Amino acid sequence: MDLKKGTLQKIKRSIETCDVLILDELGYVPFQKDGSELLFHIIADCYEQKSVIVTSNLEFGQWNKVFGDNILTAALVDRLVHHAHILAFTGESYRLKNALSTI
Repeated sequence: MDLKKGTLQKIKRSIETCDVLILDELGYVPFQKDGSELLFHIIADCYEQKSVIVTSNLEFGQWNKVFGDNILTAALVDRLVHHAHILAFTGESYRLKNALSTI
């Protein structure tokens, strides 16, 4: 990984103290290779050790586009969904619906 020296260790130390890791809007912005690898290591470290909450408007099948590596994405999703409670919401965006109702 071409991360600045110590970046991964700093992030890991800060995550070690939390009880729940929340990743909001995952996939909203695509990851570069280093970012994908860093997130994988964070998820792997949390696997079966901490609660992880992820929100995303993408289905798992679309995550390959976000992380750019099919094998890494499969391993990351595998760890996230093992023991998971998956809640899927469908329908219109409430923000869009509210905005359109004011027109």
